[in-house]
Amino acid sequence: MNKKKALSSGELYRKYGIVIIMIILFVASAVINHNFLKPQNLLNILKQISVVTIIACGETMLIVSGMIDLSAGFLCTTSACVSAGVLASTGHLSLALLVGIVIGCVCGWINGFLITYYKLQPFIATLAMTYVLKGIVQIYTNGQTIGGVNKARFLGHGSILGIPVPVLIMLLSVIVIAVLMKSTKFGTYIYAIGGNEQATIASGINTNRMKRLIFTLSGALTGLAGVVLMARLMAGMPSVGEGYEFDAITAVIVGGTSFLGGIGTVTGALIGSIIVGLINNILNLLHVSTQYQLIVKGLLIAIAVIIDIKTKENKKSK
Repeated sequence: MNKKKALSSGELYRKYGIVIIMIILFVASAVINHNFLKPQNLLNILKQISVVTIIACGETMLIVSGMIDLSAGFLCTTSACVSAGVLASTGHLSLALLVGIVIGCVCGWINGFLITYYKLQPFIATLAMTYVLKGIVQIYTNGQTIGGVNKARFLGHGSILGIPVPVLIMLLSVIVIAVLMKSTKFGTYIYAIGGNEQATIASGINTNRMKRLIFTLSGALTGLAGVVLMARLMAGMPSVGEGYEFDAITAVIVGGTSFLGGIGTVTGALIGSIIVGLINNILNLLHVSTQYQLIVKGLLIAIAVIIDIKTKENKKSK
């Protein structure tokens, strides 16, 4: 009976828990700050989480398929800095956008290649990529901020029908990946690989090819996030994206995606990003230091993973 209750609690968390938590935090923010409910403030919060959420779209696909990318933070930084350099030297925003996305695709493909060809664990392959990208960024920028990107102002600070462009890009990314994961064979394979890779291989699916595609698409999203970050900051800064991968992973896990693979949605990641954004907003309003905010994020990941593991254990023992 207790096991059934525990299972029911886990299922309730996946279906409704994150929404309830988001509502509670929303109400708490409104009580703490009387300006919270103003449309401009709500749009600012969405704008603040836009870059991390775009990265989280890619991390969702990876984690659902049983993988992870620890290089996303510095890949975002690399894309931001190189696209800033291209924009500053050519004046072509479209070219800078293309370069940023291509960098993401190439690095993502390399991660996938290392994992599928050399059988490296995703943790090791992407950790190695992190250090490579960190070095590349320092060499490219010489440790200096790259300016002269005024043509990116609309991308980072403009709006369409009153909605900030970064928010629109974020929502478009979520919608595209949500449709891809829910309504295509590619999405079905993502869940299949994370749920039972051996069974997927037995059914004739080339899982190595799929893993490279997933990493490439995730890299493209991270590259796009880097260009958006550059446009928001109006500069390419060599260390600004550091830690973004953990913020994205936090959003994905808090959003109900199973760290063990096979379960999760990109809409859950969006809600997870909003929850993390609301928590950051509340902690900032209460003047809580950054160090304590990091502790809260760490506890969020631990609690979400514990719930996930307990839920799976209960399903197996049923």
